[in-house]
Amino acid sequence: MSDRDFFFALDVSGDPGSDQMLGELTRTVLGQAGYAKSAIEALTGELRTALVERVGDGKRRCEVRFRSEGGQLEIVVSGAGRADWRTTWPLPVS
Repeated sequence: MSDRDFFFALDVSGDPGSDQMLGELTRTVLGQAGYAKSAIEALTGELRTALVERVGDGKRRCEVRFRSEGGQLEIVVSGAGRADWRTTWPLPVS
C-alpha cells in the first residue's frame, strides 16, 4: 500500500449543511492528493450533481465513498434507489 492509498465513506443527507461540508471535504482531499484547482472544481461539480440527483428533497440519504489505490482515485455515490454514480481519475504524479 502506498502512502497515498486511503478509503473512507460518508453517509450524507440532503440538508444544505451536508452539501457545504461535503464540498469542503472534497476540495481538501483532492488538494491533499495533489490535484490542480481545475480538476478539483470539475470533480466537486460532478459529485454535487450526483448528490442532487440522489438526495434532492433532503428526505433521502446516500453514501459517498472515496478510495485511492494503485494510482487511481475512485469516488462512488450510492443511494436513493438509483444506480451508483462513479468516477475514476488517475492520481497526479508527485
